[in-house]
Parts: sequence; structure tokens; C-alpha cells
Amino acid sequence: MSDRRASAAPAAPTTRSPFRWLNNQPYLLLSLTSLFWAANIVLARHVGSHVPPVTLTTIRWFGVFLILLPFAWPHLRQDWLKLRSALPLMLLLSLVGFAFNNAISYWAMQYTEALNALLIQSAGPLFVALWSLVLFGVRLTPAQLAGIAISLAGVLTIILRGDFSALANIRLNRGDIMFGASLVSFGLYSALIPRRPKIHQLSLISFTTCCGAVMLLPFAIWEFCAGATLKFDLLTAATLAYTLIFPSTLAYLFFNRGVALIGPNRAAPFFHLVPVFGSAMAILLLGETLAAFHLIGYALVLAGVIIASRQGSAKGSAKPG
Repeated sequence: MSDRRASAAPAAPTTRSPFRWLNNQPYLLLSLTSLFWAANIVLARHVGSHVPPVTLTTIRWFGVFLILLPFAWPHLRQDWLKLRSALPLMLLLSLVGFAFNNAISYWAMQYTEALNALLIQSAGPLFVALWSLVLFGVRLTPAQLAGIAISLAGVLTIILRGDFSALANIRLNRGDIMFGASLVSFGLYSALIPRRPKIHQLSLISFTTCCGAVMLLPFAIWEFCAGATLKFDLLTAATLAYTLIFPSTLAYLFFNRGVALIGPNRAAPFFHLVPVFGSAMAILLLGETLAAFHLIGYALVLAGVIIASRQGSAKGSAKPG
């Protein structure tokens, strides 16, 4: 009898790269994004006199582009025709997501307090929902609306230290209006990003950061001529290093991927993690005492984010891309 044993070699065991695993964890990606942005708000307030806002934003995006270019170049070449065919959308994403949004938020921090900025930032999910509704007719589901409301209550509990009467003492200034404008801008970016052409993430980030930096360059030159110059010291170097790596390169890669996986309306409530991480930093790094209002606020934000971002609230969300 002939030997009928299978001659096929056994399949090699598959290995999962940690980067590949992370790339498919939208909730972790969006949480890390909020962590990086929370530290960035505090840092922007602290270094306002050292780094002019438009100069910082221009260096930020040129720096990110140069960091990513060696890795992005093959993908840029492959995706170039798609980028050209969607040039108006790509330029709009560069403007609202990188140039205007970041420059005006850094500028705003010279005129407002971190408390006001965190309060205004808590409205971020509402701007995303509004743009999604106006542009594409995507409505919040009841679960998303309830989740945003619950997490917003948690944000206010943390920021107001459990005393909601403190809202009456909040005074808005021009910096607050500017910071609000940056949120309107980023809300538009968040609503548009699922409609981008189907290109590699590195192509998207490198192209839009380069365009955003070029848009800002004339204003950075004007800022320099007006006397707002960069102070070269250790604080400036540390600020630029952190800004380039965490709230810029990594945060935007993570945010775009998170939105691609679960859609803008389900991703938006993660904005509310920014003040959660900000207060946690104050407790761990600045010696602030952990109080009951912290725990209540954390629980409300976490519950709201889970409710709003769960799969059952995905009606009308963008498909992964």
C-alpha cells in the first residue's frame, strides 16, 4: 500500500506584535491620547512666556513631519494619487486639525487659566456631535447622549471640587473664547476624519502635519518680527521634546486610529478623560489630596465613557477605515 500520510509541514506558530495588538485597541488608544493632551494643557500654561504660541505650533508640526518622514515616505509615494484627488479635504483637515486648532489653543492659554480651559474642553464631544449632525446627518444615539451627559457631570464634579455653585464664579475672557474656537475647529476635524481617503496612517499624519506647518509659517515669521522670540533653555528643550513625541506624533496617530475603529461620536466622550488625567497628575505629582469628589467624578466619567462608546451605541458611526 502506498503511504497516504499527509506530507504538508505543520503551520508555523503565529506571533502577535504588541504594536499590531495596540493598533486594534481603540479604547486604549483614545485613553492614551487623553493622557497626553492633559499633560499638554498644563505644560502650555506653564511655558507660555518661554515659547510663543504660533512658533511652538509651527515647530511642533514641522518636527512631527520630519520624525515621521523616513517611515512615511514609502506610503506617501503609494498614496500620492489618492492624496491629490482628495486635496481640498486634506488641506481642510490640515487647517482645522493642526494649524488653527493648535495655534489658537496655545495662544488662548496665555490669557486663561487651566481650570477654564478644562471646563471648556469638556464641551468637546458636543462639538463633534454637532458637526457630525450638520455635515452628515449622524445623530447621537440615546446611549451616546446619556454617556456624554454622565461623563460631563463627572468632569464638572472633579473640576469644581464637588461644589457646583462655583460655576457662578467662573468668569470668561478672550482666552476662553479662543480656546472654545479651537474646540469647534477640532470638532470639525473629528467629524471629517472618517471621510478621509483610504490611505495609510503615516501618509495621513505626515501630509497633514506638513501642510499645517506650512500654513502657520508666515504667522510664525510675523510673531518673530513682532518681538515674540523663543527662549533657548532647558525648559524650552523639554517642552519641545514632550510636545513633539506625545501630544503630537503619538496622540494624533492614536486618535485617528481610534476614530477609524469606532467612529467620531463614540470616540468623542474620551475628551472627558482629559480633566480626569489632569487631576490625577495633580494628586500624584503635586501632592493634592485625594478626596471623595475625585472618586465620584472618576466613577461618573468612566461610566459615561463606557456607556457612550460601547458597541450598542454605534448607530450612525463611521465604518472602520
